[in-house]
Amino acid sequence: MKTGSVWVVVPAFDEASVIGTTVRSLLTRFDNIVVVDDKSRDATAEVALAAGAHVCRHPVNLGQGAALQTGFDYALQQGAQIIVTFDADGQHRVQDASAMVAALRRSAVDIVLASRFLGATVGMPRSRRFMLGLGTWYTRLTTGLALTDTHNGLRAMTRETVSRLRLRQNRMAHASEILALVAEFGLRYVEHPVTVVYTSYSRAKGQRFTGAFRVLVDLFVRRMYRS
Repeated sequence: MKTGSVWVVVPAFDEASVIGTTVRSLLTRFDNIVVVDDKSRDATAEVALAAGAHVCRHPVNLGQGAALQTGFDYALQQGAQIIVTFDADGQHRVQDASAMVAALRRSAVDIVLASRFLGATVGMPRSRRFMLGLGTWYTRLTTGLALTDTHNGLRAMTRETVSRLRLRQNRMAHASEILALVAEFGLRYVEHPVTVVYTSYSRAKGQRFTGAFRVLVDLFVRRMYRS
């Protein structure tokens, strides 16, 4: 059952070949999708708009963290009561996002965090698994959060939670920044099992070893920022 009180924020950069499919899939479960085009060099914005999404466009490339914050601001302005973050590249499943919204409503928590390690992965590179494991260990050490998956872009949050998460880290460090703020504010959270699908497209977009390495860089940048 779709509802107008839920908004899905999709940050996107050069995703013209997949964003239409992502938006149309989301619209089977959600009424409101906002794609934030982070100064793509292709037709990402036009394809997303044609598929039925609201579109915000950055005049310069700012990074995924900044794109999420732009989407948060837009969704809040539209009266969103629940906000979901969702990757553009086809790794996430719409049914998982819908289940996480249901979990948010029934669990009386502030944020539901997706975990591929409580669920399943398809085609996950070994380097990615290794780096994510190190990232999870480091996040537990520095925040005290008992999480199994610290760098998953699928989340469901209440309006009040999003209003407090003013992201300052524009690029890779935004993921650990969100978790640090969850710990700092004492927000109630729960993890939810999901399936993450690693396609040849998503791996080419940065899921190789160099992309996995950025997960650790992300954590250290965030730590330095907080010092």
